[in-house]
Amino acid sequence: MATMIIEGERTRAASGKTYEVRNPATGEVVDQVPAGGAADVDKAAQAAAKAFSSWSRLAPAKRAEILHKAARNMLGKVEEIAPILTKEQGKTLLESRLEAQRFGENIAWFADLADKIHGEHVSLPDTTTYGLVVRKPIGVTGAIVPWNFPLTLAANKVAPSIAAGNTVVLKPASTTPLATLACIEALIEGGLPEGVVNVVLGTATGEAIVDHPLIRKIALTGSTPTGKKVMARAAEGLKKITLELGGSDPCIVLDDADLEAAARAISIGRFFNCGQACLAVKRLYIQEGAYDALMEKLVARASKLKPGNGLDKDSRMGPMHTETQRAEVEAQLKDAVDRGAKVVYGGGRPKGAEYDKGWFIEPTILENVPDGARMWTEEVFGPALPVRKIKDLDEGLVLANNSQFGLGSSIWTANMAAARRAVDELEAGYTWVNALQIAHDELPFGGTKQSGFGKEHGVEAFLQYTEEKSVVYGGV
Repeated sequence: MATMIIEGERTRAASGKTYEVRNPATGEVVDQVPAGGAADVDKAAQAAAKAFSSWSRLAPAKRAEILHKAARNMLGKVEEIAPILTKEQGKTLLESRLEAQRFGENIAWFADLADKIHGEHVSLPDTTTYGLVVRKPIGVTGAIVPWNFPLTLAANKVAPSIAAGNTVVLKPASTTPLATLACIEALIEGGLPEGVVNVVLGTATGEAIVDHPLIRKIALTGSTPTGKKVMARAAEGLKKITLELGGSDPCIVLDDADLEAAARAISIGRFFNCGQACLAVKRLYIQEGAYDALMEKLVARASKLKPGNGLDKDSRMGPMHTETQRAEVEAQLKDAVDRGAKVVYGGGRPKGAEYDKGWFIEPTILENVPDGARMWTEEVFGPALPVRKIKDLDEGLVLANNSQFGLGSSIWTANMAAARRAVDELEAGYTWVNALQIAHDELPFGGTKQSGFGKEHGVEAFLQYTEEKSVVYGGV
């Protein structure tokens, strides 16, 4: 049975309770894990506070050295960790390998920053003194991570936090704790001191992390309603907070676009991880002259995405993660069809005995989805893509911005003026121009509007795990 990681202990829940982690492709039990609660979070927070007293005092170059060594050890275990992630989450082995690799690379990228962040010297009116602005770590931070990209989204929070000198209480999603435990264990085996990252499990630990007085910053990836609840609870303790919430990313394709490249990027951007991604192409707007040709290419690509158990080499798309999530996407599809939308490809569940025990769904493309349909107004967290024909860029920008969300966005065009307008006018934290939707470590990642605030990735994320302190120095 898997255990939680709290300081030097591999421990069960204080309550003694456990629950089962199941494979979404087969329904089989993958492992039993502790069902933690407030007592376990308190123990983890105390351990993190204890570790902070020494971790934060290390020279930044020494922290960087430790983190690089730990990351190398973890990267050496990618092939061991990837099947664990596939079994608990459902994604294909290829997708799991990429994600496990990204976890280690993210730790290493922020390790590079640990000794390269500088303060400021400020001239003061009093010539007998001078001013300094120094950056200090915050203390114990909390990381609450969802099930769709459990390793990537954990690293987004853990890596900048510990590189800046903080310690962490990490809560994976209750359905995907196993690969995360394996990654943190690999970091510790590689030299990360015990207590710097502590992992608590179970549905009851999230609220306890937000409420705990020793935890001074909360980073959450989740739905917009969950983010609002966490923000309200965190306000009681005046905690710092980063919220990476839902998205409904628009993509605009103009007549002059490279349609082959656009089709490839849109297909990956919509159907990767069975469409279960915050950053994903979720609303597609195609100019009239490119519409038919691009739709043909998209259908051809969707037809090659064979659903199946992620462990099978010939599978190109795993199952949805839960029965509830599949039912939600199916309800959104039914709403669109009932309103008059046309299913161009897919629209149902794959047939065959191998699909009977899992939460499988076909990749789906729809057109003529009317205004007001749930697929336009809500986040579609699954492999279903609504498409609309547009006259020009003006119409595309209006429709793209007609959403409560503002996480990612993209445009495909050969016209530099059109690209510039999209960069300036699309209401989103990220815009890709003629590029695949990849969130790079080098660039700050975060949303606007109902997609949250604060940044992950980039120097900006590192800085948001520090506090500025002003110093007036009069000499000695």
